[in-house]
Amino acid sequence: MAKRDYYDVLGVAKGASADEIKKGYRKMAIKYHPDKNPGDKESEESFKEAAEAYEVLSSPEKRQRYDQYGHAANASSANGGGYGGGNMNMDDIFSQFGDIFGGGSPFEGFFGGGGQRGGGGRRVTKGSNLRIKVRLTLEEIANGAEKKIKVNKQVLCNTCDGTGAKDKSSFQTCKTCGGQGAVRRVTNTILGQMQTTSTCPTCNGEGSVITSKCTVCHGDGVVRGEETITINIPAGVSEGMQLSMSGKGNAAPRGGVPGDLIILVEEIEHESLKRDGNNIIYDLHISFIDAALGTSIEVPTIDGKAKIKIEPGTQGGRILRLKNKGVPEVNSYQRGDQLVHINVWTPKALSREERELLEQLQNSPNFKPNPGKHEKNFFERMKEYFE
Repeated sequence: MAKRDYYDVLGVAKGASADEIKKGYRKMAIKYHPDKNPGDKESEESFKEAAEAYEVLSSPEKRQRYDQYGHAANASSANGGGYGGGNMNMDDIFSQFGDIFGGGSPFEGFFGGGGQRGGGGRRVTKGSNLRIKVRLTLEEIANGAEKKIKVNKQVLCNTCDGTGAKDKSSFQTCKTCGGQGAVRRVTNTILGQMQTTSTCPTCNGEGSVITSKCTVCHGDGVVRGEETITINIPAGVSEGMQLSMSGKGNAAPRGGVPGDLIILVEEIEHESLKRDGNNIIYDLHISFIDAALGTSIEVPTIDGKAKIKIEPGTQGGRILRLKNKGVPEVNSYQRGDQLVHINVWTPKALSREERELLEQLQNSPNFKPNPGKHEKNFFERMKEYFE
């Protein structure tokens, strides 16, 4: 099958700059990376094809020869001046073009595998993540909070400083991989020689083995311990929201990268205030007398008490809005409101004197229900509330 034009492979024009070529290669490499397309042979071949194209076009000398002779320039490879990216394996690609991805595969942070590659191909292990729950009051959610929590987790062994060895002389270079942390195997196939790289089974990718283990951690480099962690909770978080603290999870064996601490937010129910998104709901019960004559009354808010005015003739079901008395938006200056639902309380038991007074008023014209056009019905009030 004829080779495709290298510029077409990277999706750039023939006159593309070095930066455009680099961006084109990175785009193709991420699109066809085997970690993103597991088991897809076509994607793997496209990935290698992009690496081969970049190997040529990123070199001014090779690019000049390619522009002049095309793929025929590959015939000069015998004198060391040609190119042949088709024989490259994945490790070769990332070791040669590591600067494109900031070192190593661009998918190491997104796809599993239990570790990262350090210098010389050695694997750097990562500790496991920890999950904890933090219970917050409505006031803490509205204003933000600082919590100090003791976490039981894997911590570095103080005796060996996390190395897992008895002392500094208790290490030796792995004889299987020669300190590289990986072993390479060459197998003959009908398509030619194929080279594969895998984690060294002797040192588990670390490049060295311990000859004498630490007596406290028994070679793991980590022990069970307790750490007090300060967590800064931003204002406006909600039930079920997860926060993450990098590097505060379990320590990794033998000097690896610590895992993360995942904090799950749990709201403590307030005795009188209810949260609805960023708004706060409060049900206010007033007497028939106060609704008819009007009054001033204090209501609770997340910032303390607030006095509101009940106008004479206030009807049950009315909603009063206290601006900016709700919960703030996370990482924003916007803040919700507090909505006060007015409920006119009807007494369930009356004394004889109270009943006689009410009976005298029963037939009074002002006590006959006579809603005006300006009075909003239930559906209009709900529509206004949601708007």
